[in-house]
Amino acid sequence: MKKKHSLFYHIVIFVLAQLAWLALLGLWIYWYVYNNIVFEKVGDQVSPQVSYDITNVVPFVVGLVLLSGLSFTTSLIFRHLSIQLRLAKLYDNFISNVTHELKSPLSSIQLYLETLTERNVPPDKQKEFIGLMTTDVNRLNNLINSILEISALEQKKLSHDYQVQDAESTIKNLLMDSVGQFRLPDDAINISGSAPCEIVTDAKTMKIVLDNLVDNAIKYSLESVKIDVKLSCNLKKFIIEFSDNGIGIPPGEFKKVFNKFHRIQNNNVPNVKGTGLGLYWTKEIIRNHGGKISVLSEGEDKGTKFTIELPVYGASKKRFVNKLLKRK
Repeated sequence: MKKKHSLFYHIVIFVLAQLAWLALLGLWIYWYVYNNIVFEKVGDQVSPQVSYDITNVVPFVVGLVLLSGLSFTTSLIFRHLSIQLRLAKLYDNFISNVTHELKSPLSSIQLYLETLTERNVPPDKQKEFIGLMTTDVNRLNNLINSILEISALEQKKLSHDYQVQDAESTIKNLLMDSVGQFRLPDDAINISGSAPCEIVTDAKTMKIVLDNLVDNAIKYSLESVKIDVKLSCNLKKFIIEFSDNGIGIPPGEFKKVFNKFHRIQNNNVPNVKGTGLGLYWTKEIIRNHGGKISVLSEGEDKGTKFTIELPVYGASKKRFVNKLLKRK
């Protein structure tokens, strides 16, 4: 509620400032026109020096430019302030989500430790508790690593190992790894199409892209997840079409889902845990590969399709490829 009041306050200040500039501009124009009228009526009765000062258009033009500049500067300041307020709100949501993500496994670990300490737990239960605590520790570790890696990615400090690889086999292998990692049944994912081309890719970060898409498909599917992946290529692009059977994405969210910290605000969306960084991370990785990612959904409960386009090796700009491969 405090942020809404703050935003309204700044909007009012902005509007009042613009009205003040317009009023001042109006007075300036009035002064100029009034003096012109006066000069026309009594110009022959004043000295040439006075006539020159009154009719000189330079002060009017300079004043007009200054007022316009002040108005434009105020608009820029307000725009920057609006962006900062929006980022602050997103950042607050991110902190809230991350805090929840951290507290949940920590509370679970604490409960298991207290149970093991204060009670006589049978060996089989001890083993079960230790396994659950290990899972929670891995969850914490993955969350912290993902935040650190996104920071490193933005600062261009994340190490990469780009190599020329066969597009089809590389993506298929990475997808199969994701299926095993998320413990999906064999029929949960269907890979079709053919892509007889090569791409320059870093398998580690490309695995992150596919893991995020698979994870999203699982989180936003109300039934058993079904994923269809179609691979294709032409002379210039290698294309991955990743479709799921989830709840879909509203049209107004297509571009926003790739923004940092963004979470879809919709009553029909289940309460999914997360930080709002997954798709942002995905977009940045694809961009660093020289490609692009887009999203499309036909409507509610009709699933979502992500389309990834990567440049084919040989069709990419030589300078860009050499930079990825660290060639001189």
